[in-house]
Amino acid sequence: MATRRVVITGVGLVTPVGLDPESTWAALLDGESGAGPITLFDASEYQVRFACEVKGFDPEAHMERKEARRADRFLQLAMATAGQAMTQAGLADDWGGTDPSRAGVIIGSGIGGLPLLEQQHKKLLERGPSRVSPFFIPMFIADMSAGMVSMRYGARGPNYATVSACASSAHAIGLAFRSVRHGEADVMISGGTESTITPLCVAGFASMKAMSGRNEDPTTASRPFCATRDGFVLGEGSGMLILEELEHATARGAAILGEVVGFGQSADAYHLTAPAPDGAGARSAMQYALDDAGLEPTEIQYINAHGTSTPANDSSETAAIKSVFGDHAAELVVGSTKSMTGHTLGAAGAIEGAISTLVCQRGTIPPTINFHEADPGCDLEYAHGGPMKRPVKTALTNSFGFGGHNVCLAVTRWDGE
Repeated sequence: MATRRVVITGVGLVTPVGLDPESTWAALLDGESGAGPITLFDASEYQVRFACEVKGFDPEAHMERKEARRADRFLQLAMATAGQAMTQAGLADDWGGTDPSRAGVIIGSGIGGLPLLEQQHKKLLERGPSRVSPFFIPMFIADMSAGMVSMRYGARGPNYATVSACASSAHAIGLAFRSVRHGEADVMISGGTESTITPLCVAGFASMKAMSGRNEDPTTASRPFCATRDGFVLGEGSGMLILEELEHATARGAAILGEVVGFGQSADAYHLTAPAPDGAGARSAMQYALDDAGLEPTEIQYINAHGTSTPANDSSETAAIKSVFGDHAAELVVGSTKSMTGHTLGAAGAIEGAISTLVCQRGTIPPTINFHEADPGCDLEYAHGGPMKRPVKTALTNSFGFGGHNVCLAVTRWDGE
């Protein structure tokens, strides 16, 4: 089957450092940390008392009041970013001549509606089964972000959710890319959403010692590739892309922001939570993405790393990059925007895919903040000194998840050819 080119015509972002793509981008270039004391619940008795929360978000700016009040926060965030992306693509009011059966939605979430689950479970225990909301199940399940977005815009093509922990939304974009590339759809709304800064989630991650414990200095806690890193900082947010077949986009005069050219995926088959120490699975995902795109390693200038700030991830990811890129690894910039946004779990791949698109489009690489001490096992260029003005033609973005899921996406700058 002949393959088709897949371009990006819209981007949506709601993150701990901004409520839209432009405010997020400005904050990233300024090296602004989104971390601070938890306000979404009383965390005063918890081991970890800080996170990267989305601040000042008003769901009623994106949904009808009744719908917003029923919906879990992860759904509210998805509706916001889908709206931003569709508006930028010029598709929010109609499909620009597209047959709606040729438009689809794939959105990933690692956990789904955990805040609503905890709220309704408490209600069950305190007030009895009759007080559990009839909207609990449909507003909790992870696929409902894709369902609600499809209903909002009347998209009747491929429609489902992807769940692969912190690789969820990267998988969503990769599969949406394939849907357009192979002619299953002409337009896809794809990305991820997550909001799990809740008592149970914070307690669970803290119990397994996965998160940073720097309660006294949250803004410096996320330290990807630094020798003093001690765990990730939990974040929330959503990222969305409009993926469109090239001829379809040009026929309607759409402004093209970038192009998705490759998708690689693999499994570690190693451990429930730890990556393979030699980065074998990550290496395979990156190589598969390069092969899928028909690219040589020397054609990559930037990698938006998974870069979680955990001791195991950052060293194994560095080893994987060296294995794939050889001598060219020293020429790459390997950044982690999680140093500012925190780790948004299932939304991370989409947020970082959107950021990688902006890097290629704008020729500036956001910094990796909070560098304090060099780690001999992490010896690449991580943009520790601040934003870097550098033309980037092609970027990779990595996403790895508990269970050993690995995804790599390749995006390129759009030069009008």
